[in-house]
Amino acid sequence: MTIFPQLDIRLWILAAGRLLSHLGIGFTLFYAPLFFADDVGLSATAIGLGLGSQSLSGMVGRFAGGSMADSPRWGRRRTLLISAAISAVADGCFVLTHGFGGFVLANLLMGLGVGLYWPASEAVVADLTTEHNRNEAFALARLADNLGLSLGVVLGGAVIAMFHAYRLLFALDGLTFVVFYAIVAVAIGETLGKTNPSGSFWQGWGRAMCDRTLQIYVVVNCLFTLFISQSQSTLPLYLNRFTTLDSHAAVGGIFTWAIVLTALCQLPMARWLSRFAQPHALMISLIFWAITFFSTWLVGQQLIGPIPYVFIGLTAMALGTVSYTPIASSLVVGLAPVHLRGVYLSINSMCWAVGYLIGPPLGGWALDNNMSHPFWLWLIVSTVAGGLILWTLQRQLLTQHP
Repeated sequence: MTIFPQLDIRLWILAAGRLLSHLGIGFTLFYAPLFFADDVGLSATAIGLGLGSQSLSGMVGRFAGGSMADSPRWGRRRTLLISAAISAVADGCFVLTHGFGGFVLANLLMGLGVGLYWPASEAVVADLTTEHNRNEAFALARLADNLGLSLGVVLGGAVIAMFHAYRLLFALDGLTFVVFYAIVAVAIGETLGKTNPSGSFWQGWGRAMCDRTLQIYVVVNCLFTLFISQSQSTLPLYLNRFTTLDSHAAVGGIFTWAIVLTALCQLPMARWLSRFAQPHALMISLIFWAITFFSTWLVGQQLIGPIPYVFIGLTAMALGTVSYTPIASSLVVGLAPVHLRGVYLSINSMCWAVGYLIGPPLGGWALDNNMSHPFWLWLIVSTVAGGLILWTLQRQLLTQHP
C-alpha cells in the first residue's frame, strides 16, 4: 500500500491550486479585522456587519454555484474561473478601501466568490473519482486546504511582524487567486459529463429539497459544522478565561498541536475509515467530538491539567475533524444523481454556513451568561442525538440499497 493515494493527475493539480488559494486566505484570515479596526478606524460593530455581509453573499454564491456547476452552459471549470476572478477583484477592493462602504463591498464580493467556489471544486473531485477512492481524494483536498491555511496564517504573521503592511497581505491574497485562475484555465479541463441534461437552471433544487435521505443528512451535518465552529470560536475563549491557559500565546500554542495532527492524520484516517459504512464512520467522528467536549469540561473544572488536555481533548478534536470532512463530502456525492452533484454539494456547503451562523453566537452567549461549564455537557448530549440521526440515516440508506 502506497503512502499517497493513486489518483487522477488532475486531482493533484487541483489540490495544489487549493493549497495556494487557501494560502492566500490564511494571509488575511485573522489580520483583516485587526487592520480595519486599528488602521482604518472602523468600529467593532461595523466590522461585524461587514463580515456578516460576506456570509450573506456566500449563501447566494453557493445557491447559484450549485446550479452553475451542473449547467452545461457554465460547468465546473467556468464556475471556478468566475469564482477566482471575483475573489481577486474583492482583494483589490480590500487594498483600495478606506471606509465602511468599501469594506462591505469587498466582503460581499469575497463571499460571492467563495460561495461559487465550493460546489464547483467539490464536484470536480467527485467527477474524477470512483466510490472506491473518493474518501481519499476528498481527504487530499482537505489536506491541501488545511496546509495552505496554516502556512498562510504563519506567513501572514511574519509579513506583519517585518513590514507592518496589512494591505500587502490583501495584494498577496489576490495574487494567489490569479494564479489559481491560471492553474484551472491551463490544467483543469471541464469534468461535467456531456450527457448532463440542459433543463431549467434551478430545477435540480426541487429534486434535492424533496430527497428524504438528504434531509436527514442535512440535520446531522449542520450539527457537525456547529461542533467545528465551536472549536474555532468558543473553545479558545473558554480556555483563555476559565483555565490556567490565560494568555493568547499559550492558547495559540496548544492549538498548533491540533493543526499539525490534522495534517498528519487526514489521509491515513480516510483510508482506515473506508472499511466502514459512511454513517458508521461519522459515528466514530461523533465519539471523538464527545471526548473533546468532556475533556474540555474536565479542564474547566480543573479536574485535569492543560498538558493532559492537549493530548486528550485537542487530539480527539483533530481526529474528529479529519474523520468527518472527507466522509461527509463523499456521502453527499453518493446520494446525488450524477447530473445534480453541484446542487447536492452546494447544500452540503450551506450546512457550513448554518453551523457558523449559529455556533459562535450560541457559544458566546453561553460564556457571557454563566453557562460556560454546562455548555460542554450539552454538546455531549447533542453528540448522542447526532448518533441517533446517523442510525436513522443508515436505515434509510439500507432501505434504498438493500
